Formats: sequence, structure tokens, C-alpha cells
Amino acid sequence: MEALTEFLGTISGYVWGPPLLILLVGTGIFLTVRLGLLQLRLLPYALKLTFSKNPDKDAQGDISHFQALSTAMAATVGTGNIVGVATAVILGGPGAVFWMWFSAFFGMATKYGEAVLAVKYRIVDARGQMAGGPMYYLEHGLKQKWLAVLFAIFGAIAAFGIGNGTQSNSVASVVRDTFSVPTWITGIILTIFAAVVIIGGIKTIGKVTAFFVPFMALFYIIAGIIIMILNMDLIPAALGTIFSAAFTGEAAVGGASVFSNEAGLGSAPIAAAAAKTDMPGRQALVSMTQVLFDTLIICSITGITIVMSGLYLDDSLEGAALTTAAFEQFLGGAGPIIVAIGLIFFASSTIIGWSYYGEKCFQYLFKNPSLLIVYRIAFVAMVFVGATVSLDVVWTFSDVMNGLMAFPNLIGLLGLSGVIVYETKKITAKIKEEKEQARSGN
Repeated sequence: MEALTEFLGTISGYVWGPPLLILLVGTGIFLTVRLGLLQLRLLPYALKLTFSKNPDKDAQGDISHFQALSTAMAATVGTGNIVGVATAVILGGPGAVFWMWFSAFFGMATKYGEAVLAVKYRIVDARGQMAGGPMYYLEHGLKQKWLAVLFAIFGAIAAFGIGNGTQSNSVASVVRDTFSVPTWITGIILTIFAAVVIIGGIKTIGKVTAFFVPFMALFYIIAGIIIMILNMDLIPAALGTIFSAAFTGEAAVGGASVFSNEAGLGSAPIAAAAAKTDMPGRQALVSMTQVLFDTLIICSITGITIVMSGLYLDDSLEGAALTTAAFEQFLGGAGPIIVAIGLIFFASSTIIGWSYYGEKCFQYLFKNPSLLIVYRIAFVAMVFVGATVSLDVVWTFSDVMNGLMAFPNLIGLLGLSGVIVYETKKITAKIKEEKEQARSGN
């Protein structure tokens, strides 16, 4: 078993090596150029659209713009925002935070492109619900069904690791260490919570995440803002350290390893496809803001706080322990509790979001709706297993599947970039028309 774990670890290292990281960032740069810096030009409109009444509320779809965004946010705001950022700083030093920002900026264009294609090529499934994502734009848009099948296989398997077992394991561990609660009790609670939400399907998931995600994000953001305000004198030096240490190979690799927003992975567009909208570009702009909230705000709070503390120089601290120590340095005994609660919320929400991703991948592979209950039962059961057992082989195998998802998705994005540009011209014209109508008072 140890040999298998080591072998899979080696494979994971190759899958998540420089070629994939370069392809991920490169695709974002390519789309940014083709779309004319859309993530800057249309960001104000995207934010307005995110928090305003859904203009497409009567259009075809299962959930609102905001619920689709919340579902995607639920899946992406996970342990990576706390553990992943700390690991990146350990691997690459303070400069890793700069490259985290760099990859996230271009990742906004990638996330936009994914959502455009997801809505463009979505279908109505046998249950009368929307189904979309890389599986469908690879088959119906790129006309490469074999790539669609590969993505669905990778996604259905990866959901059990990145979106389930590793998350419940993190929650159970932090609850045990912080509040002295046995892992099996946490496992039962998480399992019941997941079962109740997942069985309700995307409409229940959308409603729960629309309430859950803003609350959990604000909780962590407010704690970070308090740290910044109380220690404003440390911010200039921290930012100076981040930028001065950015231009090293280690910093770039460390920053690229922060993949919390999942831009290019192909997971988030599965949620975007469920949104009520009559224009792919409209939902895509909302989806694009996910990277802003996830990486450029939440991950930045973690990264800057760690650099401000200087504790990244302590070789005995890593992962969640480093983030916890940094928050404790600035907030005293409240620090570890805030990090623990943040991790609980983030990881629990990831389980909900990824249940939908995995389910849609499974549904693509097995068309029979009656088989869906089998996947849901297995997924819910894995929540308890993940909380109580350390399965290194399962985690590493899922990590490999997670990385492999990106390759067919990125091929689809590059191959269908012309479609993304076409739909962008349509939404840009629509935005111009709306502004002219507003000025004329019509």
C-alpha cells in the first residue's frame, strides 16, 4: 500500500507539474488578449449583475445567477483558502502571494470562458433539469466526445477526493484539535448535513449555498479586515516583501500551486449551466467574479496575514497550523477559533458544491436517472469515511484525477475560443444597449 501511495504521488507530481500550470495560466493569458482585458473592462457591470435582481429570472434554467455563483463559490472556497495559501508561502516564500494574484487575474478570463461555453451548450436532461459543463461543450461544441467522456470520468472520481474526503477529514481534524470533539461525531454531523442538502438536488443546493456562502465569506473577511486595521503599520512592509520576493522560480511555483479558484479545471461551469439566463455572456460575467472573491480577497487575507506575522520563517509550522498561528499572533485566543470555524464552513460548503459536480459527471456517463441515487449514497457515505479514516491512496488518486480534468477542459476552451469571443460581442452590445436605454429614460 505504501508503494502504491508513493507511485501515485509521483504521478500526481507529473500531472500537476509545470506543463499543466503553464497551460492553465497560458490559457488565461490567451483569453485575456482575445477578449480585450474583459475582466477589467466589464468588472463593474459584473459586480452590479451579481448583487442585483436577476434580469433573466424568467429565462430557462434551474437557479438564479447568484445561486449559481454561490454553488460554485461553495465548491471552490475550501481548505485551499486556508491550508493551500499557507503551503504556497512555505514552498515559495512571500513572493508566492504575488503569483497567486497574477494567476487569479488571468484566471478570471478563463472562468468567464468556461461559463460562456457551459450555458451555450447546455441541454435539458431526462429529469427536466439543466445539464452543462465541459462534457457538453466538448461533445456538442468541439465535437470530441472522447474528451467529454474522459472529463466526466475524471470529474466523477475526483469529487470523492478534492470535494469530499479531504474536506471532511480537514473539518474533523480541526474540530478535534480545537474543540476536542471525536472525529466520528463530526463525521456523523457532516454526513447528515450533506445528505439532507444533496438529496434535495440543485434547487436545494442553490438555496442553501446562497445563504451559506455570503455568511461564511463575510465571517472570514471581517476577521481579516480587523487584523489589517489593527496592524496597518505592518501592511506596507508586508506588501514590499511580497513584491520584492516575487521574482524567483520558487515564488512562481508556490503561487501557481494555489489553485483554490479552480479556473481552468472545468468544475465551476457545471454550476453556471444551471443558471436562469438567456445570454451565456451574462452568467459568465457573474461567474467571473468568483475568482475575485475567492482568490483576490479571501486568499489574500490569508496570505498577507501570514507575511505580516513573519511566522512563515518558522520551519515547524505548515498548512493550517501556520495560518492558525498567524491569526493567533494578531487576535490572541480568538485567532485559532476563527480559523477553525472558517475551515469548517469552507470545507463543508465544498462538499455540497462538489456533490453536484460529481453527480452531473456521473449523469453524463450513465444516462439512467434511477442510477443517480447510487452515486448520491456513495458520495454521502464517503463524507463519514473521510472524516474518520486517513486513506492516502484514495486522496492521492483523486488528486491525479483532479489534475487530469483540466487537460480536456483547456483543450475545449482553446478550441472554442472563437465562440467565446462571439458571445462576448453579443453581451457587450447588450450592455451598451441597456446603458443607452437608461440614459434616454426608457
